[in-house]
Amino acid sequence: MKVIKTAIGGVLIIEPRVFKDARGYFFESFSIREFDEKVGAILGHTINFVQDNESMSSYGVIRGLHFQKPPFTQSKLVRCVRGSVLDVAVDIRKSSPTYGKHVAVELTEDNHRQFLIARGFAHGFAVLSEKAIFQYKCDEFYHPEADGGISIVDDSLEIDWRIPADKVLLSDKDTKHQLLKDYDSPFSIDAPLC
Repeated sequence: MKVIKTAIGGVLIIEPRVFKDARGYFFESFSIREFDEKVGAILGHTINFVQDNESMSSYGVIRGLHFQKPPFTQSKLVRCVRGSVLDVAVDIRKSSPTYGKHVAVELTEDNHRQFLIARGFAHGFAVLSEKAIFQYKCDEFYHPEADGGISIVDDSLEIDWRIPADKVLLSDKDTKHQLLKDYDSPFSIDAPLC
């Protein structure tokens, strides 16, 4: 697998080696040995994933920008197994030099890319295809009382979700998140990223 660093530490793009022939393709979607060896070397430590999740969404759905508050923060390893999504990670660590900045990457069933999002980041995605199936690993169990979110329409984030405003579909919960400037972030750059 190839690991690509982004402009923000703790956010990585992972490209698996895909073997294609007349029958189709094969790749290892996750190997703890290779992940620890390559990603762990960049981060300086390993990540222990404990939960896998999957969602299916239609074109125009935007989910996010979500995170889990301390002490239940999560790192995520995400991928799109059907369709196409624009995946976004926003740095919400107040003392970070990249606070409020984001990284966006298109994840598709064809490019097989994965996106590692560290603790201290808000995460969201927009569905660009007719339907998308999205899978992700978390290194902490989900705790509903630790739910947090930043508004996807926060102009200060300068995110181009690539969905026309009249086509955006949000959950009721995702319409109520606050702007980043109004969120008193408990996340720190001194805390471990993952």
